[in-house]
Amino acid sequence: MRFYTNPHPLYGGIDLHARRMSVCLVNHDGAIVLHKNMKAAPEPFLQAIAPYRDRLVVAVECLFTWSWLADLCAHEGIACVRGHALSMQAIHGGKAKNDQRASQQIAGLLRGGMLPQA
Repeated sequence: MRFYTNPHPLYGGIDLHARRMSVCLVNHDGAIVLHKNMKAAPEPFLQAIAPYRDRLVVAVECLFTWSWLADLCAHEGIACVRGHALSMQAIHGGKAKNDQRASQQIAGLLRGGMLPQA
């Protein structure tokens, strides 16, 4: 299993669904910089991360809805990591109870170098 271990000033966890997503950005110390629920679309995402995008890496579970986000990040020059969904659940203790908690856990796995890549 490969883990993403590159250091960054900011780490983003995204719990992505078909219509909504929760975005959590944490700094290198683990403090939450941004935690927001929004429509799952390019414009709201880019607006939310605009002040942080030059220092940011984001991670998303590799489920059926991730491809547009990975394509957007590649086009915008934002580092994007696809996490292996089943391995991530095993590491962070199972299914999260809500989207905000899941996005924060994904950001924490990415920050700690424990995010298994898909």
